[in-house]
Amino acid sequence: MILFLYNLALLAALVVGAPWWLWQMATTRKYREGLAERLGRVPARLGRGDKPVIWLHAVSVGEVLAVSRLVEELTQGYSGYRLVVSTTTRTGQALARERFGSGRVFYCPLDLTWAVRAYLQAMQPALVILAETEFWPNLLRGCFQRRIPVVVVNARISDRSWPRYRRMRWLWRPLLRPLRGVLAQSGTDAERLRAIGCAPDRVVVTGNLKFDVRAAQEAEATRLLKAAAGLRFLVAGSTLEGEEAALMEAWPRLLAADPQLILVLAPRHPERFGAVAALLERSGLPWVRRSGGLRELAAGQIVLLDTIGELASVYSLAAVAFVGGSIVAAGGHNPLEPAQFGVAIVMGPHYVNFRAITEDLRAQAAVRIAARDELATVLIELLRGRKEAAAMGARARQVFEAQAGATARTVQAIGALLAERGVGA
Repeated sequence: MILFLYNLALLAALVVGAPWWLWQMATTRKYREGLAERLGRVPARLGRGDKPVIWLHAVSVGEVLAVSRLVEELTQGYSGYRLVVSTTTRTGQALARERFGSGRVFYCPLDLTWAVRAYLQAMQPALVILAETEFWPNLLRGCFQRRIPVVVVNARISDRSWPRYRRMRWLWRPLLRPLRGVLAQSGTDAERLRAIGCAPDRVVVTGNLKFDVRAAQEAEATRLLKAAAGLRFLVAGSTLEGEEAALMEAWPRLLAADPQLILVLAPRHPERFGAVAALLERSGLPWVRRSGGLRELAAGQIVLLDTIGELASVYSLAAVAFVGGSIVAAGGHNPLEPAQFGVAIVMGPHYVNFRAITEDLRAQAAVRIAARDELATVLIELLRGRKEAAAMGARARQVFEAQAGATARTVQAIGALLAERGVGA
């Protein structure tokens, strides 16, 4: 009955929203890309081969980055399986293809019965792995009906999502009870997952996979920026609307405090690259696009990092890093990317999406929290106080290293599930 009502509501939403979706598809490329795959057309490359399939789903860029080490470990350690990866967003798809190879990456089908059925029939996966909380009722039901084990890795329920999950636990309980493994990021996440219906004995705390993620390699942008000898970099990553303007407003003061500074702006969403470029053009400040080549850089310039997948590496150059999504009330983004390089980190007060990680950093005085009107002052203190910034960055790296090991624990748990299936590595 629950699934019947869910599918009825889904169908109604599709019918009511059809004009909007048709308009978006006609005018915006990102809504057209991968549409056939989302609706159930299985790419020929995914057809069942001579190896059993492991299907891992990571919704977007953050999840793809989080599971990248896990994908590597499973690929190397379980060569008897073929690991394929799906994403939901266009940016996640682009990064996954770059990281894992386009031959095993595809768009996840919409949670429509016929679309899900087509993929499960074509691939007949031995195991489905969901990253974080991608709980789609028809996908879960389709797996359970076929006795395909499902495991959730890096599982979490954020503070923002928790009230909604708790209110709807009557819906989630029958859908989540059959999960074969729920590998939680923290004890709090484990408690919440049990409370909404996951079998208590199948929920274990394995830690946060993001603590194990290292920049895969030095990006081309990093090499180009490094060529600007004698310059220092303030890297502002994953910025959202309003944050670029705040940094540009503060830029004259920051440059006065550190005349050899270059500001690297990396908007979170590629569709905003054009809007941020227009903002920079109107400002009258000297700026360049990363896609333009980054030649002949000079102090005082602003670099618009209008590429995907290079930010994590570029953080390695930062004298100070600002992690965006945190001055505006968007929940923040991942401070571990600069922490791995021992960089001093500044964030705004809105970091609910990464509360546990940020609080760990705060407990070790490894991050500074600044509201919008404090941002310039805090950044200037760290740019001028190089010894303090270096010590703060070293503490951030210690927090990052101390939390490592989630990938090994996750691989061990997945290996046990695969052994139950009777197919070796």
